[in-house]
Amino acid sequence: MLASIHSGAVLGIDAHLVQTQVDVGAGLGKMTIVGLPDKAVQEAAERVASAIRNSNFGFPTCRVTVNLAPADIRKEGPVFDLPIALCVLAGTEQVSGKDMDDMVAIGELSLDGSVRPVAGVLPIALAAKAAGRTGLIVPVDNAAEATVVEGLPIYPVRTLWEACEVLAYPERRKPAASTAGEWHLSQPTYPIDFSEVKGQSNVKRALEVAAAGGHNVVMVGPPGSGKTMLAMRLPTILPPLTMGEALEVTKVYSISGKIGRGQGLVTTRPFRSPHHTTSAAGLAGGGTVPKPGEVSLAHFGVLFLDELPEFNRDALEVLRQPLEDGVINVSRVAGAADFPARVMMVAALNPCPCGYYMDATRSCSCTVSKIRGYLQRISGPLLDRVDIQIEVPRLIRDEILATSDSETSAAIRARVEQARAVQSQRFGGDGIHCNAHMRPRELRKHCVLTDEVRKFLSGAIDQLGLSARAFDRVVKLSRTIADLDGSAAIGLPHVAEAIQYRGLDRKLWQ
Repeated sequence: MLASIHSGAVLGIDAHLVQTQVDVGAGLGKMTIVGLPDKAVQEAAERVASAIRNSNFGFPTCRVTVNLAPADIRKEGPVFDLPIALCVLAGTEQVSGKDMDDMVAIGELSLDGSVRPVAGVLPIALAAKAAGRTGLIVPVDNAAEATVVEGLPIYPVRTLWEACEVLAYPERRKPAASTAGEWHLSQPTYPIDFSEVKGQSNVKRALEVAAAGGHNVVMVGPPGSGKTMLAMRLPTILPPLTMGEALEVTKVYSISGKIGRGQGLVTTRPFRSPHHTTSAAGLAGGGTVPKPGEVSLAHFGVLFLDELPEFNRDALEVLRQPLEDGVINVSRVAGAADFPARVMMVAALNPCPCGYYMDATRSCSCTVSKIRGYLQRISGPLLDRVDIQIEVPRLIRDEILATSDSETSAAIRARVEQARAVQSQRFGGDGIHCNAHMRPRELRKHCVLTDEVRKFLSGAIDQLGLSARAFDRVVKLSRTIADLDGSAAIGLPHVAEAIQYRGLDRKLWQ
């Protein structure tokens, strides 16, 4: 007898429904799985057989053929265990198979028949809703993630027996309530705050500008000056995630298996800080079947690269394309995938190997050639993609001993949100989130420069040797500073401040 139910396969950050078909017919007792399965899917035969027997059902002694359609999409992972088991039971008439094909089921089976959580639940739930399916059976530990999707009945189950009850006696198993309206994104909570950072008013201003326009930042300073502390607090002044952004970030974390048990939506902007030994594949993504890397896990958030020159140069170079385009393409033998990578890159580094070049209190022990070799580990094209370069000096004694708190993250975030609201109104539905993402067309339209400003910028080009890309970034930065100032036009003070954030690379690297 033939039975079928739908499951899902993840490609990139999206999912496609897969029809799980099982035919129980004459022949020797053996389960064969076809449809381009990987090793984990092929091993489902043993897990399914044991789970069925240990759930007080009978496993057929005749031939069982499992087809995962369409057959040209590679299937991976244990997500197909539960749908295969349900089809086997329906094919042997131990469970009612009525209306099964309109349902979607996912889950890994233990040998005792319990249902274990799987990765990629949110994309599969969104695909099931888009396809008009009548319900989704999921492991109970994935329920919070699945119920984010409104308008799709979700049936959390702990065991294979409970999954069978959903099909045979739907009136006994009510769907879980949707949590789509319960997420409060407008008031994110963080355990850290900008008020905890002493001094560094110039750096805080630079990070406020960066947050307002989505600009990349490089901070240079001696050890202990507070670079890491400042970077960790940058997400606290970014605007809250929109529901669309939160869903997209959660999809990335879901397919990476980084959604904790009982966790639903990712409600705060990501902050990723990979170690400097991370490979190019670790940053960009990879694997036999492409998976997201650190740059995608930081989507709509902050990618912090501490000790920037210590990273492998090849690893840093893979960031050039996603920093420009907001997306990264990963191609492997098993396939290719596009992953979102709209990040704010924040990098920190010491000015030399010993860390005390440019320090006012300690002398540097490095030779000129050592300093040059250390800094040249960072390529010019990568630096050109950084809008703000700021020096982070060591705190003086009075700043260290100060007891009064500085401005809170909430106060800074309010100004940032106001500037972002102006940008949202400016760009409308062009698919641009903030000033840093402007293309040449938007740059010409929204960044009209007066003759006085052009003359000032002409001198800056000659003095600083700005490339065409660096010039555009100065203009974008000026637009952000003007937005924070509440000015419709870009004025000379806005451009002058933007130029100040572009001089450090010439001071150090040249």
